[in-house]
Parts: sequence; C-alpha cells; structure tokens
Amino acid sequence: MSDRPLNVRKINYRAPNAPFDFTRSLRETGFSVLNKHPIDKCLIDTVYDEWKDFFNSNHKKKYLYNEKNQDGFFPFETENAKGHTLKDLKEFYHIYPWGRYPSEISQSTKTLYEQLLELTSTLLSWIQNQTPKSISTRFSMPLPEMIKGSRTNLLRIIHYPPLNGKEQHGAIRGAAHEDINLITVLVAGTKPGLQVKDTNGLWHDVSCDPGCLAINTGDMLQEVSGGYYPSTTHQVINPGEGIDNESRYSMPLFLHPEDSVRLSKKYTARQYLDERLREIGLKG
Repeated sequence: MSDRPLNVRKINYRAPNAPFDFTRSLRETGFSVLNKHPIDKCLIDTVYDEWKDFFNSNHKKKYLYNEKNQDGFFPFETENAKGHTLKDLKEFYHIYPWGRYPSEISQSTKTLYEQLLELTSTLLSWIQNQTPKSISTRFSMPLPEMIKGSRTNLLRIIHYPPLNGKEQHGAIRGAAHEDINLITVLVAGTKPGLQVKDTNGLWHDVSCDPGCLAINTGDMLQEVSGGYYPSTTHQVINPGEGIDNESRYSMPLFLHPEDSVRLSKKYTARQYLDERLREIGLKG
C-alpha cells in the first residue's frame, strides 16, 4: 500500500479542456474524477436513502436474481472476482430498463439511470474524438454508436454490510478486479474503501467527494483499443485503517456495447460478457 495519492485527474466537466484532460487521465491511470457535472446531487442522495431502506428490509428477497437475465437481487456472497475463489462481502441489485424493479423503490432510480446513461454518451464522444487516428481506425464503429440499442447497460446498487467477524480469512468487500464493460460511471460511495493499483503494483486510495463521479476504463474498451486504454485493477477494502465498520453503498453504471458489436477479431460484446459472467460465478 502506498500513502501517495494516485494522480487521478479531477476534471471540471464544464471546462473547455475537459475532453482532453478526461481522456488523458483515462489513458495514464484508467481513472478520472468528474465534478461540476449535470447529475443532481439531491437525486443521488434520494436514491441512496431509498436503497438503504430496501437492503435493510426483507422485501429484497422477493426479487431474487434470474441467472439468464441477470436482473434482480443478488444475495450476500454471490459473486467472486475473476481469478478469486472467495466470494465478495456484498449484496447488490441489478437495474435494467426492461428488468424487475422493486415496487418499494420510487422512480428516482430510473431517473438517475437515464441521466447517467445520457452523460456516458458525451464521455464516449470525448474518448472517440481524443483517440489518435492510428487507434480509432481499428474500432469496428465509433464508440458512441456501439451502445445504441444495448440492453445490457447496467446500474448496480451495492451494499457492503458491516463485518461481523465470521468472514472467511482473506475475504474482502470487493476483491481486486477489472470491470467488464466499456466504461464505468461510479457515483461516489457513502464510505471510503475504493483503491486502484498503479503500474508499479502499489495500491492507492481513490478520493471521490460527495457529488463527484469516478470514471474508469473497462476491459471491453481495452480490448477495442488494443490496450491503448488500460483497464485498471481496483478493489474495495474492508473496514479498518480509518474506515468505520459500517454499511457502505455505491452505485456504478456499467456501459456495455450492443451484443453484436465486434470488439476485436476474438470477441463480440456478447461473447466477452458471457465468458466473464461464467468466470465470476454469476452464470453456469
């Protein structure tokens, strides 16, 4: 662990040089943090409050996930990171526009989903326009077009419960992993714990103040770009070392291409996604 902060650039979304600075941060670290963005902080707070109540109730058990569709509620210790055998210490709910939606949750989550999805179109355009022609000419189509018609853009609401001391040795809230998708837009978590690994193998805390959004590159963008945009390894550590043993909530939007989009000679988007779902234990 390093006590040096990772040089993840904090970008003013409204600044004239935002597209350049944002893309450069993704290129150098795989991460960027946005402030002054158009997502309403009050909306984010409302969504968090509703899901805190939901996860602390028995209503969640009515929406047990469907393995084929991957929507609904995933109980505690369902998922493991790729290459890990121990399950992550978390429970979560998958929100798709076509999927099951809890009657106990207001329309605020759907509104947040739409706002985040609209923002990602802008961010993909920034990446497309800032990518050298020698790289972008390899894309099967422009990045913003890859997500048109996609049914797999996913808002995941995550709850990391307090530890009770009965956890398996070595299990953590979110084991080291890379995301599957093109880019991830992560609403600031309610507690610290997110860390990213630098090119020297050192872990760094990622500070994301309330109201900020953390953006990271996923494996699909790395695949599309032939490694030009690195998919950075990250994790969520357990309480301790200044992190209180309390519930932590976070909300990543995983942006996925439409299933038939060709990522590379080896994969379509669907082939890549199905392979990873099997690797992390969510699909047989």
